[in-house]
Amino acid sequence: MTTMTIAYLGLGANLGDAYQTLKDAVVCLAQQQHALTVLARSGTYRTAPVDAAGDDFYNCVVKVSTSLGARELLALGHRVEHHFGRERPFRNAPRTLDIDLLLYGNERINEPDLIVPHPRLTLRAFALVPLVEIDAQIDIPGLGAAHALLPQVAHQSIARIYPSCQMCSGKEP
Repeated sequence: MTTMTIAYLGLGANLGDAYQTLKDAVVCLAQQQHALTVLARSGTYRTAPVDAAGDDFYNCVVKVSTSLGARELLALGHRVEHHFGRERPFRNAPRTLDIDLLLYGNERINEPDLIVPHPRLTLRAFALVPLVEIDAQIDIPGLGAAHALLPQVAHQSIARIYPSCQMCSGKEP
């Protein structure tokens, strides 16, 4: 029997039709049924770039159940980014799509090319706020209750522009 792990992916975009790209990316992830099942999706949030240039970002968090290992799940995220035209000309460049592995079960991974929980999860409202929306009681391994960390990002501008969609269908108003 295959072991399934609950993981959380942070999605963001600020190039092109960023809002539509997020909706399409969630659908693309949901179509990866051999690798994961999308269980929940936060609402869509608009945020100013943090340590980056360009237009405002649209962000959301997706909860998945997956049989993939953390490294394979991250690689799948990179393939989806590439499908949507992601380029990496320099660190924190504007992007058509960014998919970050925020949490992978209760695991703590600290390798040169993979850190879980995501190293900036607790520093970014655009990741922490939608994560808490999906699961108000979630604990971040090694750091405690996510909701207790919200005051650290309260000064960052974040606006919820659409509620979470029903059954991850992408049907937002």
